[in-house]
Amino acid sequence: MKTLITATEMEQILKTKGLDGIPSGVQLTPMARDLVAEAKRKGTIASASKSEYQEPIVPDYEYRWIPGSDPTSHEDLQAFYHSEAITTLRERMADMGRRIWSKDYVDGNGGNLTIRVGDNLVLCTPTLISKGFMTAEDMCLVDLDGKQLAGTRKRTSEVMTHIGIMKRQPKAKACCHAHPPHATAFAVASVVPPTCMIPEAEVFLGQIGLAPYQTPGSPENADTVGEMGVDHQAVLMENHGVITWGKDIEDAYWKMENTDAYCKTVWMASQLNGGKMKTITGSQAKELIEIRKALGMEDYREDWKECELCDNSEWRPGVVCEVPDHSTSAPNSSQPEYNDEAEELVRQITNEIMKAL
Repeated sequence: MKTLITATEMEQILKTKGLDGIPSGVQLTPMARDLVAEAKRKGTIASASKSEYQEPIVPDYEYRWIPGSDPTSHEDLQAFYHSEAITTLRERMADMGRRIWSKDYVDGNGGNLTIRVGDNLVLCTPTLISKGFMTAEDMCLVDLDGKQLAGTRKRTSEVMTHIGIMKRQPKAKACCHAHPPHATAFAVASVVPPTCMIPEAEVFLGQIGLAPYQTPGSPENADTVGEMGVDHQAVLMENHGVITWGKDIEDAYWKMENTDAYCKTVWMASQLNGGKMKTITGSQAKELIEIRKALGMEDYREDWKECELCDNSEWRPGVVCEVPDHSTSAPNSSQPEYNDEAEELVRQITNEIMKAL
């Protein structure tokens, strides 16, 4: 078996020996491979003349396939599974498993990861394995019906929930399911985190969804979560955990980090200042949705009214969209009149309802 070089080890090699110090015949983790590519790119820039300019890059890990090109025979599927491109993805999944495990997002054999790699092909993690100790060889290849096509370990039963999203949302090229403590607490409490609190959450997550509880791994859960995943890149699953999706597995994992960090921040903020929390305005939320769209992420709320975007009254009374100040409105502006008798009637009815409850 080839020696595996991790990102930490690669950093030390590059720092002390440079590119020439990389041993031959070794296997690199995806992050270690990225470090090598970055070192080579920097070396190219350093050797170029000062008059030349190389356009800065943004790493892109999205897997793209040619529609209609899925392998079908056993031999072709095995060759596909062991190809360089798919092996890289399998290595990246193993690396991602270590990251969600080290963040305490999963325990025991919890959590699972998927990457769509064809019209009818999905890579997934196996069942009954710690995500912190997976290898590329542990990954499974299944079709969109969940039938296993390659891999020596049995696929996770929860892959169907991931596929439920992928079938309905073509942009969902990868999914990450985990049980991060703070976001899962919101799921157990059946509470949707409020909106309009932190710009980064608005841009990279949008509104977080909440899917009613269904038995994990069941067709009902795949349908329920799948429907919720069409418009929400992060979905809380009641009494279960969280599932996020993105254009690649790195993106999907980032959404998981974003979700748990946001839930943690909101929970901590709710303990301060008597529970009063300030939101940004609806117009400011509109601006963030435009940024989100510019980054290639759709948002089904783009046609919502400004006050709808930041209405958190169902999450906690008092945390609502800021109300514009009409004190400087023109004299002819339409303002509702205050009616003492009507207010007293409302008060009496409210008291009777509260007594009944």
